[in-house]
Amino acid sequence: MMKSFISLAVLLSARRSQVRAADFTIAGGQIFTPGFAILNAPQPGTPLGGEVALDVSANGRLNPPPYEDDSPSQIHSITIFLYSYDTGRNFTITNGTASANNYSLGDIMLSEPGSTVKHVRWAWPDCLIGDGPPSSADSDRGEYNISIRQSFRLNGEDHYTIFDVPISVTNSIGFNRNNPPCDSVDNPLLSPEEIDAESANSVGILFAPGDATVIEQADSSGAGRLSSTGTRAMESS
Repeated sequence: MMKSFISLAVLLSARRSQVRAADFTIAGGQIFTPGFAILNAPQPGTPLGGEVALDVSANGRLNPPPYEDDSPSQIHSITIFLYSYDTGRNFTITNGTASANNYSLGDIMLSEPGSTVKHVRWAWPDCLIGDGPPSSADSDRGEYNISIRQSFRLNGEDHYTIFDVPISVTNSIGFNRNNPPCDSVDNPLLSPEEIDAESANSVGILFAPGDATVIEQADSSGAGRLSSTGTRAMESS
């Protein structure tokens, strides 16, 4: 195993976050997921500073959109939520459709054209305005999870995966005249059993150092397929 390849165990109190110890595959500060996306920020267990930074190319191995409809490897969509079992909140960060005033964001794959790293910035809901830990039992600040949902195709097989990263909403959040009402971006909160992330993530963590997965994708002419290393992968007839 490479020296730069470390496993970080983050254990949050079951009373506070109801999240079990989670092993994250981290190399060079990047957190690898069950999908093409690689999380650059935030780091597990840290305050969420206002944006989520995602590499959506598996570190340059997947071609950027637009994709051919029949491309054997592509990202269909990435949606992101911020949820907490402490507060019962499940906020939409992006579900692929922009809402009024960008309360929830549109398709992040179409943002920052030409860049393989997408910086997901959104307006904080008004009930999270404040500074520091929760000041009362009914505060909506505190321990949360960023939930990254990826719908993608890898070498002709479609997947939907769920990747949660524990963070804390303890950073300073101010009123900016564009904070959405919390209820306007809140969704019903499903139980872990209903979500069943373990089954959804059977594909496993992908594209970390040492992972030899070859990505088959259409070349620019549409003639055949190219692997992520540029060698042609022949299609069976």
